[in-house]
This record gives sequence, structure tokens and C-alpha cells, in this order.
Amino acid sequence: MFKILIDADACPVKDEVYKVAIRNNLNVVVVSNGGIKPYKHPLIKNVYVGQGFNEADEYILDLLSEKDIVVTNDILLAHECIKKFASVLKYSGEILNKTNIANEVSKRNLMTEIRSSDPFHLSKSKPFLKKYKSNFLNNLEILIRGHHKNE
Repeated sequence: MFKILIDADACPVKDEVYKVAIRNNLNVVVVSNGGIKPYKHPLIKNVYVGQGFNEADEYILDLLSEKDIVVTNDILLAHECIKKFASVLKYSGEILNKTNIANEVSKRNLMTEIRSSDPFHLSKSKPFLKKYKSNFLNNLEILIRGHHKNE
């Protein structure tokens, strides 16, 4: 049986994942560096890793099985998860897969280069809109149904 893993430190859709997972009787592993309020339910496991660089990512990758669903906005983590045949869903609801991940990695690398070459570059974070939450819920359900169908 597949599970859902959440890269939780900045995740705005944890509660949505919990509700969908409980309704579908799926285990969820919530991985963070701390500061996340535990959700008390037998299907939800909270894991706190150290503050070191990429510790949450490494934990997720070690725990990851083929067909798991990973909820993250970390493009490099998403890329590694896709290599392991997991499904990846961004907080906005965008599904990342082997056909679109290379483009996402390229965009991420370009933005990293722009920020490093201009110390005064101010990137505007996008606000988390209601439509993202709706898109996230729809695509999470689609991924879950697809996984159940293939079991």
C-alpha cells in the first residue's frame, strides 16, 4: 500500500492532506525540522529531523517507496522522488512527473543563478490562493484514485 509523505515545514496544505488521507484510509508521514503541531490520528505519523541541510529531504528519500505520493515544493527533492517512481504534488496542485520535471529543475536553477548574481534581486513570493487549494485537492484525489486502480 502506498503512503503520502509531506515535506511539511512550509506546507500550507497539511490539513487538506490529512482529511483526504483519513477518508481514503492512507498512512501519512509528516516530515519537518520541528515547529509543526502534531496531528493526532493513527494514520498520521509526525517525524522531526535535525536542523541540518536537507535532513528532511534525505529522510523522505530513505523512506520513499515506489508509488508513494510526495507533497513538496522542493524541486530537487521532487526530481529525486520521481527518479524513484513516486508521484509528486506541489502545494499549488501541480503534478510533477518525468515529462515536466526537467523544465522545473531548469527554472529553479535559472532563478538561483539570477538571485546569486544580483544580491539586491527581490523575488516576490506568490500568495497562496484558494484556487491552489482546490487544484491541490482535485489532483490529490486523482493521484490516489490512479494508485488504487493500479494496485
